[in-house]
Amino acid sequence: MESEYIYHVTTQSEWEQAKLKGEYQPTQFEQEGFIHCSVEKQVAGVLDRFYKGQTNLVKLKIEKAKVQRPLLFELATDLDELFPHIYGSLNLDSVVEVINIG
Repeated sequence: MESEYIYHVTTQSEWEQAKLKGEYQPTQFEQEGFIHCSVEKQVAGVLDRFYKGQTNLVKLKIEKAKVQRPLLFELATDLDELFPHIYGSLNLDSVVEVINIG
């Protein structure tokens, strides 16, 4: 059964800035055009590939039904896996939990 949640890893400071702005957009959004997300079982691999050695990270638990921008599952060809991508800013009320991951 498909989960109703997706996840996004960011820094504590980027999340704090989002709360001040009223929406979330990661720093690399301008270049990439979407927000990278994962399903729960993909989070460990994302942390391993992109965040090794980084601290002050949080995992945003996002309720898919509340996301107000287009949400598409797209193929990461190097991994042959589908990953959820949000095309636009993330509305903060779709984040149901912020989990500190160190």
